[in-house]
Amino acid sequence: MFQDSSRCIVIVGAQWGDEGKGKITDVLAEQATLVARYQGGANAGHTVLVDGEEFILHLIPSGAIVPSVKCVLGNGVVIDPWTLLEEIDELEARGIEIAERLIVSRRAHLVLPYHRLLDGARESLRGDAKIGTTKRGIGPAYRDKVSRTGVRVCELEDLSNCAGLVRAACAAANGLLASWGLEDRADPEQIMAELESIAPRIRALAGDSGATLLEELHGDGRVLLEGAQGSLLDVDHGTYPFVTSSNTTAGAAAAGVGIGPTLIDGVLGIVKAYTTRVGSGPLPTELEGHEADRLRKLGAEFGATTGRPRRPGWYDGAVVRHSAAVNGLTALAVTKLDVLDTFDEIRLGVGYTLDGAPLEAFPVRASELERVVPVYETAGGWGADTGQARAWGDLPAGARDYLERIEANAGVPIRYVSVGSARDQIVRAAIPRGA
Repeated sequence: MFQDSSRCIVIVGAQWGDEGKGKITDVLAEQATLVARYQGGANAGHTVLVDGEEFILHLIPSGAIVPSVKCVLGNGVVIDPWTLLEEIDELEARGIEIAERLIVSRRAHLVLPYHRLLDGARESLRGDAKIGTTKRGIGPAYRDKVSRTGVRVCELEDLSNCAGLVRAACAAANGLLASWGLEDRADPEQIMAELESIAPRIRALAGDSGATLLEELHGDGRVLLEGAQGSLLDVDHGTYPFVTSSNTTAGAAAAGVGIGPTLIDGVLGIVKAYTTRVGSGPLPTELEGHEADRLRKLGAEFGATTGRPRRPGWYDGAVVRHSAAVNGLTALAVTKLDVLDTFDEIRLGVGYTLDGAPLEAFPVRASELERVVPVYETAGGWGADTGQARAWGDLPAGARDYLERIEANAGVPIRYVSVGSARDQIVRAAIPRGA
């Protein structure tokens, strides 16, 4: 993606998350000097496999495994400070020195214990109408941010003022818990004691994410902006209300790290060769029974953060076209092509009908998306191992045809194809188009 004068690329999931953003970010980080997360929190689970060793990153950018890359958590990320420090300690125990090359935005908001209490309680009270949150406090932290009652990283520089903010937030949270008839309560003194013990380590990481990126881009740097979750979980453009609590799409990238949008040169959309979703909400191409079990097993489709089984389905072209539009995708990376190697027949969703009529636009209401009927193209499988392919010509003819149909349906050129979980299992510039 870093071609000619390209200096700043956004990497975004173009489905419902779990597309393989971590693997692609890790691959491209070898060409980058800095990787920054721009939204989400520890509800992300980006998996990177290097030399047979698996790393699951929840907050730290996926470029961290490349030792020369600087890492930034932007102001758009909500940060559980205990999870962050645990992740740093785990990486450094495994030989990945990260603390000296990690900057955390002073403007980023903290996820605190009362956020987790509220998240878990609200989700439980929904009963059968659950959204499917990870219960990690992400939604309540973003709610406090928008309502101007949040606690930011910079507040750890003045712990007496921070204590006042925490007491007020705990009082509000405890009032809600009481109104819901629950006995759990947040203890502000305990929270402050725990914050005071870790504040020096967090303060040592704190900085200005925007200034850091500008310095990199005004020099010889090459920057990747990494999103969490997927475009269909965007709070505005996703399948509301079955969405996350932030803007996951590329338009949020500049705001989420503190730079202007004119500095972004391209947007790489990551898509699986099929579709998955975790939790509740519509999934038009969803498979059931034996086919679903087979795809889930072959793709190891279990959440990296929650361990929950993902709901699998065939590739959904309507979803990817919607993502292409709202993100301004300039290229695609297709992941997990190898998972389909043994299928005799593969179906590719190319559109929807609703009440018997073709749909031109992606449905806005989740209730409409629940009712659509996918329109499929069907082709025979390729019946060959793609895991050793490293060039477009190495792929079986049937696999190349399938990818070309994905590209044509999306209207976006494919630049990378992942054929396994290892870093080197990648086909670069798969379908050169000069884009």
